[in-house]
Amino acid sequence: MVGAANQKRIRIGDLLVAQQLISQDQLEMALSEQKNSGRKLGRQLVEMGFVEENTLLSLLSEQLSIPFIELKQFRFDPELVKMLPENLARRYRVMVLREDLDGILLGMSDPTDIFGLDDLQKHFSKPIKTAVVRESELLDILDIAYSRAEEIASLAEQLDEELSADAVDFTDMVTDATDSDAPVVKLLQKIFEEAINTKASDIHIEPDETVLRIRQRIDGVLVEQVMNEKRIAGALVVRLKLMSNLDISEKRLPQDGRFNLRFSNHNIDVRLSTMPVQFGESVVMRILDQSDGIRPLKEVGMPLDCMQRFRHIITRPHGLVLVTGPTGSGKTTTLYGAISELNTPERKIITVEDPVEYRIARISQVQTHEKIGLGFGTVLKAALRQDPDVLLVGEIRDAESAEIALRAAMTGHMVLSTLHTNDAVTSALRLVDMGVDPYLVASSLRAVIAQRLVRRVCDSCAEDYSPNDAEKDLIRRLSKGTRSTSTLKRGAGCPHCFNSGYRGRIGVFELLELNAPMADALRDANVRQFNDAAHAHPHYRPLSASAFDFAMQGVTTLDEVLRVSAQVEDESLAEIVNAAE
Repeated sequence: MVGAANQKRIRIGDLLVAQQLISQDQLEMALSEQKNSGRKLGRQLVEMGFVEENTLLSLLSEQLSIPFIELKQFRFDPELVKMLPENLARRYRVMVLREDLDGILLGMSDPTDIFGLDDLQKHFSKPIKTAVVRESELLDILDIAYSRAEEIASLAEQLDEELSADAVDFTDMVTDATDSDAPVVKLLQKIFEEAINTKASDIHIEPDETVLRIRQRIDGVLVEQVMNEKRIAGALVVRLKLMSNLDISEKRLPQDGRFNLRFSNHNIDVRLSTMPVQFGESVVMRILDQSDGIRPLKEVGMPLDCMQRFRHIITRPHGLVLVTGPTGSGKTTTLYGAISELNTPERKIITVEDPVEYRIARISQVQTHEKIGLGFGTVLKAALRQDPDVLLVGEIRDAESAEIALRAAMTGHMVLSTLHTNDAVTSALRLVDMGVDPYLVASSLRAVIAQRLVRRVCDSCAEDYSPNDAEKDLIRRLSKGTRSTSTLKRGAGCPHCFNSGYRGRIGVFELLELNAPMADALRDANVRQFNDAAHAHPHYRPLSASAFDFAMQGVTTLDEVLRVSAQVEDESLAEIVNAAE
Protein backbone atom coordinates (compact mmCIF):
# COMPACT_ATOMS: atom_id res chain seq x y z
CA MET A 1 0.00 0.00 0.00
CA VAL A 2 1.02 3.60 -0.53
CA GLY A 3 2.12 5.29 2.69
CA ALA A 4 -0.32 7.55 4.52
CA ALA A 5 1.84 10.58 3.87
CA ASN A 6 1.60 9.97 0.16
CA GLN A 7 -2.19 9.59 0.27
CA LYS A 8 -2.64 13.10 1.67
CA ARG A 9 -4.70 15.14 -0.78
CA ILE A 10 -2.96 18.43 -1.51
CA ARG A 11 -4.30 21.20 -3.71
CA ILE A 12 -0.99 22.65 -4.83
CA GLY A 13 -2.49 25.91 -6.12
CA ASP A 14 -4.30 26.71 -2.88
CA LEU A 15 -1.18 25.79 -0.90
CA LEU A 16 0.99 28.20 -2.91
CA VAL A 17 -1.54 30.99 -2.44
CA ALA A 18 -1.72 30.28 1.31
CA GLN A 19 2.09 30.46 1.51
CA GLN A 20 1.93 33.78 -0.44
CA LEU A 21 4.22 32.34 -3.12
CA ILE A 22 1.70 33.21 -5.84
CA SER A 23 -1.37 35.45 -5.95
CA GLN A 24 -4.96 34.32 -6.49
CA ASP A 25 -4.94 36.09 -9.87
CA GLN A 26 -1.84 34.16 -10.95
CA LEU A 27 -3.50 30.90 -9.89
CA GLU A 28 -6.59 31.73 -11.97
CA MET A 29 -4.41 32.60 -14.99
CA ALA A 30 -2.49 29.31 -14.65
CA LEU A 31 -5.72 27.29 -14.31
CA SER A 32 -7.11 28.96 -17.42
CA GLU A 33 -3.91 28.28 -19.42
CA GLN A 34 -3.80 24.70 -18.10
CA LYS A 35 -7.07 23.92 -19.91
CA ASN A 36 -5.32 24.58 -23.22
CA SER A 37 -1.90 23.08 -22.44
CA GLY A 38 -2.99 19.96 -20.53
CA ARG A 39 0.02 20.33 -18.21
CA LYS A 40 -0.01 19.58 -14.51
CA LEU A 41 -0.77 22.74 -12.53
CA GLY A 42 2.64 22.83 -10.86
CA ARG A 43 4.44 22.58 -14.22
CA GLN A 44 2.13 25.24 -15.67
CA LEU A 45 2.97 27.67 -12.84
CA VAL A 46 6.69 27.06 -13.37
CA GLU A 47 6.40 27.50 -17.16
CA MET A 48 4.57 30.81 -16.69
CA GLY A 49 7.29 32.04 -14.32
CA PHE A 50 4.96 32.46 -11.34
CA VAL A 51 7.00 30.19 -9.06
CA GLU A 52 10.53 28.78 -9.10
CA GLU A 53 10.72 25.02 -9.64
CA ASN A 54 12.99 24.55 -6.60
CA THR A 55 10.53 26.46 -4.43
CA LEU A 56 7.63 24.32 -5.62
CA LEU A 57 9.47 21.03 -5.12
CA SER A 58 10.77 22.00 -1.68
CA LEU A 59 7.22 22.92 -0.64
CA LEU A 60 5.87 19.57 -1.85
CA SER A 61 8.67 17.76 -0.01
CA GLU A 62 7.85 19.58 3.22
CA GLN A 63 4.06 19.21 3.00
CA LEU A 64 4.14 15.51 2.06
CA SER A 65 7.05 14.68 4.41
CA ILE A 66 8.95 13.01 1.60
CA PRO A 67 12.53 13.59 0.38
CA PHE A 68 13.46 15.89 -2.51
CA ILE A 69 16.13 14.07 -4.54
CA GLU A 70 18.52 15.74 -7.00
CA LEU A 71 18.70 13.27 -9.88
CA LYS A 72 21.85 14.87 -11.33
CA GLN A 73 23.82 13.39 -8.45
CA PHE A 74 21.76 10.20 -8.19
CA ARG A 75 23.34 6.94 -9.44
CA PHE A 76 20.34 5.22 -10.98
CA ASP A 77 20.13 1.57 -12.01
CA PRO A 78 18.73 1.17 -15.57
CA GLU A 79 17.37 -2.28 -14.72
CA LEU A 80 15.43 -0.90 -11.76
CA VAL A 81 14.03 1.93 -13.88
CA LYS A 82 12.80 -0.64 -16.42
CA MET A 83 10.70 -2.37 -13.74
CA LEU A 84 8.01 0.05 -14.93
CA PRO A 85 6.82 -0.06 -18.56
CA GLU A 86 7.99 3.02 -20.44
CA ASN A 87 4.46 4.23 -21.20
CA LEU A 88 3.59 4.30 -17.48
CA ALA A 89 6.86 5.97 -16.53
CA ARG A 90 6.29 8.76 -19.03
CA ARG A 91 2.54 9.12 -18.36
CA TYR A 92 2.99 9.62 -14.63
CA ARG A 93 6.49 11.17 -14.83
CA VAL A 94 7.90 8.55 -12.48
CA MET A 95 10.95 6.29 -12.16
CA VAL A 96 12.07 3.56 -9.77
CA LEU A 97 14.88 4.89 -7.58
CA ARG A 98 15.49 2.08 -5.12
CA GLU A 99 14.19 -1.32 -4.01
CA ASP A 100 14.72 -2.84 -0.57
CA LEU A 101 12.94 -5.15 1.88
CA ASP A 102 10.62 -2.36 3.03
CA GLY A 103 9.34 -1.51 -0.44
CA ILE A 104 10.05 0.47 -3.59
CA LEU A 105 11.01 4.13 -3.71
CA LEU A 106 9.62 6.04 -6.69
CA GLY A 107 10.78 9.46 -7.89
CA MET A 108 7.84 11.55 -9.13
CA SER A 109 7.58 15.07 -10.49
CA ASP A 110 4.04 15.24 -9.05
CA PRO A 111 3.73 13.02 -5.95
CA THR A 112 0.25 14.53 -5.24
CA ASP A 113 -1.19 12.44 -8.11
CA ILE A 114 -2.95 9.86 -5.91
CA PHE A 115 -4.79 8.28 -8.85
CA GLY A 116 -1.46 7.71 -10.57
CA LEU A 117 -0.04 6.21 -7.37
CA ASP A 118 -2.96 3.79 -7.14
CA ASP A 119 -2.35 2.70 -10.74
CA LEU A 120 1.39 2.32 -10.15
CA GLN A 121 0.88 0.19 -7.02
CA LYS A 122 -0.81 -2.48 -9.16
CA HIS A 123 2.52 -3.14 -10.90
CA PHE A 124 4.44 -3.88 -7.71
CA SER A 125 4.07 -6.60 -5.10
CA LYS A 126 5.81 -4.43 -2.50
CA PRO A 127 4.48 -1.17 -1.01
CA ILE A 128 5.64 1.99 -2.77
CA LYS A 129 7.01 5.20 -1.29
CA THR A 130 7.68 8.43 -3.14
CA ALA A 131 10.26 11.17 -3.44
CA VAL A 132 9.87 14.40 -5.36
CA VAL A 133 12.23 15.04 -8.31
CA ARG A 134 12.65 17.60 -11.10
CA GLU A 135 10.67 16.70 -14.21
CA SER A 136 13.44 17.75 -16.63
CA GLU A 137 16.02 15.55 -14.87
CA LEU A 138 13.55 12.68 -14.69
CA LEU A 139 12.83 12.82 -18.43
CA ASP A 140 16.58 12.84 -19.21
CA ILE A 141 17.01 9.62 -17.22
CA LEU A 142 14.01 7.98 -18.88
CA ASP A 143 15.56 8.75 -22.28
CA ILE A 144 18.80 7.07 -21.19
CA ALA A 145 17.25 4.08 -19.39
CA TYR A 146 14.75 3.21 -22.10
CA SER A 147 17.46 3.23 -24.74
CA ARG A 148 16.47 2.04 -28.21
CA ALA A 149 19.66 0.00 -28.71
CA GLU A 150 17.97 -3.35 -28.01
CA GLU A 151 14.98 -2.48 -30.18
CA ILE A 152 17.29 -1.42 -33.02
CA ALA A 153 19.10 -4.76 -32.86
CA SER A 154 15.78 -6.67 -32.75
CA LEU A 155 14.33 -4.77 -35.71
CA ALA A 156 17.54 -5.25 -37.69
CA GLU A 157 17.26 -9.00 -37.11
CA GLN A 158 13.59 -8.95 -38.16
CA LEU A 159 14.40 -7.03 -41.35
CA ASP A 160 17.26 -9.40 -42.15
CA GLU A 161 14.87 -12.36 -41.93
CA GLU A 162 12.52 -10.72 -44.42
CA LEU A 163 15.38 -10.26 -46.90
CA SER A 164 15.69 -13.88 -47.98
CA ALA A 165 19.08 -15.29 -48.86
CA ASP A 166 18.29 -15.39 -52.59
CA ALA A 167 17.01 -11.80 -52.68
CA VAL A 168 18.97 -9.76 -55.17
CA ASP A 169 17.36 -6.31 -55.03
CA PHE A 170 15.85 -4.68 -51.94
CA THR A 171 14.48 -1.70 -53.85
CA ASP A 172 10.96 -2.98 -54.49
CA MET A 173 10.42 -3.99 -50.90
CA VAL A 174 11.78 -0.74 -49.48
CA THR A 175 10.09 1.64 -51.91
CA ASP A 176 6.73 -0.05 -51.30
CA ALA A 177 7.10 0.26 -47.52
CA THR A 178 4.40 2.88 -47.10
CA ASP A 179 3.11 1.18 -43.97
CA SER A 180 4.76 2.58 -40.84
CA ASP A 181 4.99 -1.01 -39.52
CA ALA A 182 7.40 -2.04 -42.30
CA PRO A 183 10.59 -3.22 -40.56
CA VAL A 184 12.90 -0.87 -42.46
CA VAL A 185 10.78 2.15 -41.52
CA LYS A 186 10.50 1.08 -37.88
CA LEU A 187 14.26 0.45 -37.72
CA LEU A 188 15.04 3.95 -39.02
CA GLN A 189 12.51 5.43 -36.62
CA LYS A 190 14.22 3.78 -33.65
CA ILE A 191 17.66 4.87 -34.88
CA PHE A 192 16.50 8.50 -35.03
CA GLU A 193 14.74 8.28 -31.66
CA GLU A 194 17.92 6.93 -30.09
CA ALA A 195 19.95 9.76 -31.66
CA ILE A 196 17.54 12.42 -30.38
CA ASN A 197 17.36 10.95 -26.87
CA THR A 198 21.15 10.78 -26.60
CA LYS A 199 21.54 14.25 -28.21
CA ALA A 200 23.76 12.84 -30.95
CA SER A 201 24.96 15.33 -33.56
CA ASP A 202 25.59 12.76 -36.33
CA ILE A 203 24.55 9.23 -37.34
CA HIS A 204 26.97 7.07 -39.37
CA ILE A 205 25.72 3.98 -41.23
CA GLU A 206 28.76 2.02 -42.41
CA PRO A 207 28.63 -1.36 -44.18
CA ASP A 208 31.64 -3.59 -43.54
CA GLU A 209 32.56 -6.94 -45.06
CA THR A 210 30.50 -9.04 -42.62
CA VAL A 211 28.75 -6.54 -40.31
CA LEU A 212 26.89 -3.24 -40.34
CA ARG A 213 28.09 -0.48 -38.02
CA ILE A 214 25.76 2.24 -36.80
CA ARG A 215 27.67 4.93 -34.95
CA GLN A 216 26.40 8.07 -33.22
CA ARG A 217 28.52 11.09 -32.39
CA ILE A 218 27.70 12.05 -28.80
CA ASP A 219 29.57 15.01 -27.31
CA GLY A 220 32.01 14.83 -30.20
CA VAL A 221 32.87 11.13 -29.73
CA LEU A 222 31.52 8.24 -31.83
CA VAL A 223 29.61 5.48 -30.01
CA GLU A 224 29.32 2.25 -31.99
CA GLN A 225 26.66 -0.43 -32.34
CA VAL A 226 27.65 -3.44 -34.47
CA MET A 227 25.02 -5.58 -36.21
CA ASN A 228 25.57 -8.95 -37.86
CA GLU A 229 22.74 -8.30 -40.33
CA LYS A 230 25.00 -6.68 -42.93
CA ARG A 231 22.50 -7.21 -45.76
CA ILE A 232 20.04 -4.66 -44.35
CA ALA A 233 22.47 -1.81 -45.18
CA GLY A 234 21.14 -1.58 -48.73
CA ALA A 235 17.55 -1.36 -47.52
CA LEU A 236 18.39 1.47 -45.12
CA VAL A 237 20.29 3.42 -47.78
CA VAL A 238 17.46 3.14 -50.31
CA ARG A 239 14.85 4.35 -47.81
CA LEU A 240 17.05 7.28 -46.74
CA LYS A 241 17.68 8.24 -50.38
CA LEU A 242 13.94 8.25 -51.03
CA MET A 243 13.37 10.46 -48.00
CA SER A 244 16.04 12.85 -49.34
CA ASN A 245 14.75 12.82 -52.96
CA LEU A 246 18.01 11.32 -54.22
CA ASP A 247 18.61 8.92 -57.12
CA ILE A 248 18.27 5.39 -55.70
CA SER A 249 19.76 3.84 -58.85
CA GLU A 250 23.01 5.80 -58.57
CA LYS A 251 25.41 3.92 -56.30
CA ARG A 252 28.73 4.90 -57.87
CA LEU A 253 28.77 8.62 -57.03
CA PRO A 254 28.43 10.55 -53.75
CA GLN A 255 25.09 12.32 -53.21
CA ASP A 256 23.89 14.98 -50.77
CA GLY A 257 20.34 15.65 -49.61
CA ARG A 258 18.20 16.66 -46.67
CA PHE A 259 14.80 15.95 -45.13
CA ASN A 260 12.75 16.88 -42.09
CA LEU A 261 11.37 14.66 -39.33
CA ARG A 262 9.08 15.24 -36.41
CA PHE A 263 9.31 13.15 -33.23
CA SER A 264 7.18 14.14 -30.22
CA ASN A 265 7.96 17.83 -29.75
CA HIS A 266 11.16 17.70 -31.79
CA ASN A 267 11.38 19.20 -35.26
CA ILE A 268 14.49 17.61 -36.78
CA ASP A 269 16.39 18.78 -39.85
CA VAL A 270 18.58 16.01 -41.29
CA ARG A 271 21.42 16.63 -43.76
CA LEU A 272 22.48 13.45 -45.49
CA SER A 273 25.62 12.51 -47.40
CA THR A 274 26.20 9.20 -49.19
CA MET A 275 29.54 7.90 -50.43
CA PRO A 276 30.43 4.68 -52.27
CA VAL A 277 32.82 2.55 -50.18
CA GLN A 278 34.31 -0.91 -50.51
CA PHE A 279 31.29 -2.87 -49.25
CA GLY A 280 28.37 -0.67 -50.33
CA GLU A 281 27.40 2.91 -49.56
CA SER A 282 28.32 4.80 -46.39
CA VAL A 283 25.75 7.30 -45.09
CA VAL A 284 26.40 10.13 -42.66
CA MET A 285 23.53 12.25 -41.34
CA ARG A 286 23.92 15.54 -39.47
CA ILE A 287 21.08 15.95 -36.94
CA LEU A 288 19.85 19.47 -36.22
CA ASP A 289 17.11 19.78 -33.61
CA GLN A 290 15.19 22.91 -34.61
CA SER A 291 13.12 22.77 -31.42
CA ASP A 292 16.23 23.58 -29.36
CA GLY A 293 16.12 27.08 -30.84
CA ILE A 294 18.99 29.52 -31.04
CA ARG A 295 21.33 29.57 -28.08
CA PRO A 296 22.06 33.10 -26.80
CA LEU A 297 25.68 34.21 -26.52
CA LYS A 298 25.61 34.01 -22.74
CA GLU A 299 24.99 30.23 -22.97
CA VAL A 300 27.78 29.22 -25.35
CA GLY A 301 30.47 29.33 -22.65
CA MET A 302 32.19 32.55 -23.68
CA PRO A 303 34.00 34.19 -20.72
CA LEU A 304 32.32 37.40 -19.56
CA ASP A 305 35.11 39.79 -20.60
CA CYS A 306 35.40 38.07 -24.01
CA MET A 307 31.63 38.21 -24.51
CA GLN A 308 31.45 41.91 -23.63
CA ARG A 309 34.21 42.77 -26.11
CA PHE A 310 32.61 40.57 -28.79
CA ARG A 311 29.24 42.28 -28.29
CA HIS A 312 30.89 45.70 -28.56
CA ILE A 313 32.60 44.68 -31.83
CA ILE A 314 29.48 43.30 -33.57
CA THR A 315 27.43 46.40 -32.75
CA ARG A 316 29.87 48.65 -34.65
CA PRO A 317 28.46 50.08 -37.89
CA HIS A 318 30.93 48.31 -40.20
CA GLY A 319 33.78 45.80 -40.39
CA LEU A 320 34.37 42.08 -40.89
CA VAL A 321 34.22 39.70 -37.92
CA LEU A 322 35.31 36.09 -38.46
CA VAL A 323 34.41 33.03 -36.37
CA THR A 324 36.90 30.24 -37.02
CA GLY A 325 37.47 26.61 -36.16
CA PRO A 326 37.13 23.11 -37.66
CA THR A 327 33.82 21.47 -38.57
CA GLY A 328 31.72 20.78 -35.49
CA SER A 329 33.38 23.39 -33.27
CA GLY A 330 30.21 25.44 -32.75
CA LYS A 331 30.88 28.30 -35.19
CA THR A 332 27.28 28.42 -36.41
CA THR A 333 25.95 28.49 -32.84
CA THR A 334 28.10 31.54 -32.07
CA LEU A 335 27.12 33.31 -35.30
CA TYR A 336 23.40 32.74 -34.76
CA GLY A 337 23.74 33.91 -31.17
CA ALA A 338 25.36 37.11 -32.48
CA ILE A 339 22.73 37.91 -35.11
CA SER A 340 19.89 37.12 -32.70
CA GLU A 341 21.23 39.93 -30.51
CA LEU A 342 21.50 42.25 -33.52
CA ASN A 343 17.99 41.33 -34.75
CA THR A 344 16.08 44.54 -34.00
CA PRO A 345 13.45 46.39 -36.06
CA GLU A 346 15.91 49.15 -37.02
CA ARG A 347 18.46 46.74 -38.56
CA LYS A 348 18.18 44.99 -41.92
CA ILE A 349 19.95 41.61 -41.69
CA ILE A 350 20.59 39.29 -44.64
CA THR A 351 22.20 35.86 -44.36
CA VAL A 352 23.81 33.81 -47.15
CA GLU A 353 24.03 30.19 -46.05
CA ASP A 354 24.52 26.62 -47.26
CA PRO A 355 22.20 25.38 -45.87
CA VAL A 356 19.92 27.67 -43.82
CA GLU A 357 20.05 25.94 -40.43
CA TYR A 358 17.64 27.99 -38.28
CA ARG A 359 14.71 30.09 -39.49
CA ILE A 360 14.63 33.48 -37.79
CA ALA A 361 11.80 36.02 -38.00
CA ARG A 362 12.62 39.45 -39.54
CA ILE A 363 15.87 38.19 -41.11
CA SER A 364 16.17 37.64 -44.88
CA GLN A 365 17.83 34.24 -45.25
CA VAL A 366 19.13 33.00 -48.61
CA GLN A 367 20.28 29.45 -49.33
CA THR A 368 22.93 29.08 -52.01
CA HIS A 369 22.48 26.65 -54.89
CA GLU A 370 25.68 26.19 -56.88
CA LYS A 371 24.06 23.97 -59.55
CA ILE A 372 21.86 26.83 -60.78
CA GLY A 373 24.59 29.45 -60.41
CA LEU A 374 23.41 30.79 -57.06
CA GLY A 375 26.82 30.75 -55.35
CA PHE A 376 28.06 32.83 -52.43
CA GLY A 377 29.53 35.50 -54.71
CA THR A 378 26.32 35.90 -56.73
CA VAL A 379 24.10 36.13 -53.65
CA LEU A 380 26.46 38.56 -51.91
CA LYS A 381 26.41 40.95 -54.86
CA ALA A 382 22.60 40.85 -54.91
CA ALA A 383 22.38 41.20 -51.11
CA LEU A 384 24.38 44.42 -51.18
CA ARG A 385 21.68 45.95 -53.41
CA GLN A 386 19.07 45.11 -50.73
CA ASP A 387 20.26 47.89 -48.38
CA PRO A 388 21.45 45.65 -45.51
CA ASP A 389 22.98 46.82 -42.24
CA VAL A 390 24.33 43.39 -41.29
CA LEU A 391 25.41 40.53 -43.56
CA LEU A 392 26.02 36.98 -42.39
CA VAL A 393 28.05 34.92 -44.85
CA GLY A 394 27.88 31.22 -43.92
CA GLU A 395 31.47 30.60 -44.99
CA ILE A 396 34.24 32.39 -46.86
CA ARG A 397 35.32 29.71 -49.32
CA ASP A 398 37.33 31.47 -51.99
CA ALA A 399 38.95 34.75 -53.01
CA GLU A 400 35.77 36.05 -54.68
CA SER A 401 33.52 35.69 -51.63
CA ALA A 402 36.33 36.97 -49.37
CA GLU A 403 36.85 40.11 -51.47
CA ILE A 404 33.12 40.89 -51.72
CA ALA A 405 32.70 40.42 -47.93
CA LEU A 406 35.71 42.67 -47.21
CA ARG A 407 34.54 45.39 -49.61
CA ALA A 408 31.07 45.26 -48.04
CA ALA A 409 32.70 45.68 -44.63
CA MET A 410 34.66 48.65 -45.93
CA THR A 411 31.56 50.38 -47.33
CA GLY A 412 29.43 50.62 -44.22
CA HIS A 413 28.21 47.08 -43.49
CA MET A 414 28.84 44.80 -40.53
CA VAL A 415 29.78 41.41 -42.01
CA LEU A 416 29.92 38.19 -39.97
CA SER A 417 31.36 35.00 -41.44
CA THR A 418 33.26 31.78 -40.75
CA LEU A 419 36.60 30.45 -41.91
CA HIS A 420 38.22 27.02 -41.47
CA THR A 421 41.49 27.79 -39.69
CA ASN A 422 43.20 26.53 -36.54
CA ASP A 423 43.34 29.73 -34.53
CA ALA A 424 42.54 33.44 -34.62
CA VAL A 425 46.06 34.59 -35.53
CA THR A 426 46.33 32.53 -38.72
CA SER A 427 42.86 33.58 -39.98
CA ALA A 428 43.87 37.04 -41.13
CA LEU A 429 46.90 35.58 -42.92
CA ARG A 430 44.66 32.96 -44.54
CA LEU A 431 42.65 35.72 -46.24
CA VAL A 432 45.87 37.10 -47.69
CA ASP A 433 46.86 33.58 -48.82
CA MET A 434 43.56 33.37 -50.71
CA GLY A 435 44.80 36.17 -52.93
CA VAL A 436 42.94 39.09 -51.35
CA ASP A 437 44.75 42.44 -51.33
CA PRO A 438 46.53 42.75 -47.92
CA TYR A 439 45.49 46.40 -47.74
CA LEU A 440 41.84 45.39 -48.04
CA VAL A 441 42.19 42.85 -45.22
CA ALA A 442 43.99 45.34 -42.97
CA SER A 443 41.35 48.02 -43.58
CA SER A 444 38.24 45.87 -43.12
CA LEU A 445 38.97 43.04 -40.67
CA ARG A 446 37.98 44.05 -37.14
CA ALA A 447 38.22 40.85 -35.09
CA VAL A 448 38.61 37.09 -35.26
CA ILE A 449 37.17 34.68 -32.72
CA ALA A 450 38.46 31.08 -32.71
CA GLN A 451 36.68 28.32 -30.82
CA ARG A 452 36.58 24.63 -29.94
CA LEU A 453 34.19 22.46 -27.94
CA VAL A 454 35.47 20.58 -24.90
CA ARG A 455 33.58 17.89 -23.06
CA ARG A 456 32.14 18.68 -19.63
CA VAL A 457 32.84 16.45 -16.65
CA CYS A 458 29.63 14.54 -15.87
CA ASP A 459 27.85 16.18 -12.91
CA SER A 460 26.49 12.85 -11.72
CA CYS A 461 29.81 11.03 -11.28
CA ALA A 462 32.31 13.88 -10.89
CA GLU A 463 34.96 13.22 -8.26
CA ASP A 464 38.06 14.97 -6.99
CA TYR A 465 41.48 13.53 -7.72
CA SER A 466 45.07 14.57 -7.23
CA PRO A 467 47.07 15.29 -10.40
CA ASN A 468 50.06 13.11 -11.19
CA ASP A 469 53.55 14.51 -11.84
CA ALA A 470 52.98 14.91 -15.60
CA GLU A 471 49.74 16.83 -14.98
CA LYS A 472 51.41 19.04 -12.36
CA ASP A 473 54.10 19.85 -14.91
CA LEU A 474 51.41 20.70 -17.48
CA ILE A 475 49.66 22.98 -14.97
CA ARG A 476 52.92 24.80 -14.21
CA ARG A 477 53.60 25.33 -17.91
CA LEU A 478 50.12 26.53 -18.82
CA SER A 479 49.86 28.80 -15.78
CA LYS A 480 53.50 29.92 -16.20
CA GLY A 481 54.17 28.89 -12.62
CA THR A 482 51.47 31.12 -11.10
CA ARG A 483 49.06 28.33 -10.20
CA SER A 484 49.18 25.08 -8.31
CA THR A 485 46.35 22.75 -7.37
CA SER A 486 46.00 19.70 -5.21
CA THR A 487 42.68 18.51 -6.67
CA LEU A 488 41.05 18.32 -10.08
CA LYS A 489 37.75 16.88 -11.32
CA ARG A 490 37.06 13.87 -13.49
CA GLY A 491 34.07 11.60 -14.12
CA ALA A 492 34.14 8.07 -12.74
CA GLY A 493 31.58 6.89 -15.31
CA CYS A 494 27.88 6.27 -14.69
CA PRO A 495 24.64 5.56 -16.63
CA HIS A 496 24.03 9.30 -17.05
CA CYS A 497 27.14 9.65 -19.22
CA PHE A 498 27.20 6.11 -20.69
CA ASN A 499 30.26 5.43 -18.50
CA SER A 500 32.37 7.98 -20.40
CA GLY A 501 32.86 10.40 -17.48
CA TYR A 502 31.69 13.29 -19.70
CA ARG A 503 28.26 14.71 -20.39
CA GLY A 504 27.63 17.74 -22.60
CA ARG A 505 30.12 20.20 -24.09
CA ILE A 506 31.10 23.82 -23.61
CA GLY A 507 32.88 26.24 -25.90
CA VAL A 508 36.40 27.59 -25.38
CA PHE A 509 37.34 30.79 -27.18
CA GLU A 510 40.12 33.14 -28.15
CA LEU A 511 39.30 36.64 -29.38
CA LEU A 512 41.77 38.67 -31.42
CA GLU A 513 40.93 42.34 -31.98
CA LEU A 514 43.01 43.89 -34.72
CA ASN A 515 44.94 47.02 -33.70
CA ALA A 516 47.27 49.39 -35.57
CA PRO A 517 50.48 47.27 -35.28
CA MET A 518 48.63 44.22 -36.63
CA ALA A 519 47.07 46.24 -39.48
CA ASP A 520 50.52 47.58 -40.43
CA ALA A 521 51.93 44.03 -40.47
CA LEU A 522 49.06 42.88 -42.72
CA ARG A 523 49.60 45.73 -45.19
CA ASP A 524 53.22 44.66 -45.48
CA ALA A 525 52.23 40.97 -45.55
CA ASN A 526 54.79 40.42 -42.78
CA VAL A 527 53.81 37.14 -41.12
CA ARG A 528 56.33 37.29 -38.24
CA GLN A 529 55.52 40.91 -37.43
CA PHE A 530 51.78 40.17 -37.41
CA ASN A 531 52.22 37.12 -35.18
CA ASP A 532 54.35 39.10 -32.69
CA ALA A 533 51.85 41.97 -32.64
CA ALA A 534 48.93 39.58 -32.06
CA HIS A 535 50.56 37.85 -29.11
CA ALA A 536 51.54 41.22 -27.64
CA HIS A 537 47.90 42.39 -27.61
CA PRO A 538 46.93 42.93 -23.93
CA HIS A 539 43.54 41.16 -24.25
CA TYR A 540 44.65 38.19 -26.36
CA ARG A 541 44.47 34.78 -24.63
CA PRO A 542 44.97 31.57 -26.62
CA LEU A 543 42.43 28.75 -26.75
CA SER A 544 44.52 26.56 -24.46
CA ALA A 545 44.30 29.21 -21.72
CA SER A 546 40.50 29.29 -21.96
CA ALA A 547 40.32 25.48 -21.78
CA PHE A 548 42.81 25.46 -18.88
CA ASP A 549 40.57 27.84 -16.89
CA PHE A 550 37.68 25.40 -17.24
CA ALA A 551 39.90 22.52 -16.05
CA MET A 552 40.92 24.48 -12.96
CA GLN A 553 37.22 25.18 -12.26
CA GLY A 554 36.38 21.47 -12.52
CA VAL A 555 34.23 21.96 -15.64
CA THR A 556 36.46 19.82 -17.87
CA THR A 557 39.63 17.73 -17.57
CA LEU A 558 43.28 18.26 -18.40
CA ASP A 559 42.92 15.58 -21.10
CA GLU A 560 40.48 17.89 -22.90
CA VAL A 561 42.86 20.84 -22.43
CA LEU A 562 45.63 18.76 -23.95
CA ARG A 563 43.41 17.82 -26.90
CA VAL A 564 42.63 21.47 -27.67
CA SER A 565 46.23 22.51 -27.11
CA ALA A 566 47.53 19.81 -29.44
CA GLN A 567 45.33 21.18 -32.22
CA VAL A 568 46.43 24.79 -31.98
CA GLU A 569 49.67 24.98 -30.02
CA ASP A 570 53.09 23.42 -30.58
CA GLU A 571 53.41 19.71 -29.87
CA SER A 572 55.50 20.14 -26.75
CA LEU A 573 52.41 19.96 -24.51
CA ALA A 574 51.57 16.48 -25.78
CA GLU A 575 55.20 15.46 -25.30
CA ILE A 576 54.99 16.28 -21.56
CA VAL A 577 52.46 13.53 -20.97
CA ASN A 578 54.05 11.09 -23.42
CA ALA A 579 57.45 11.49 -21.76
CA ALA A 580 55.97 10.85 -18.31
CA GLU A 581 54.24 7.70 -19.52
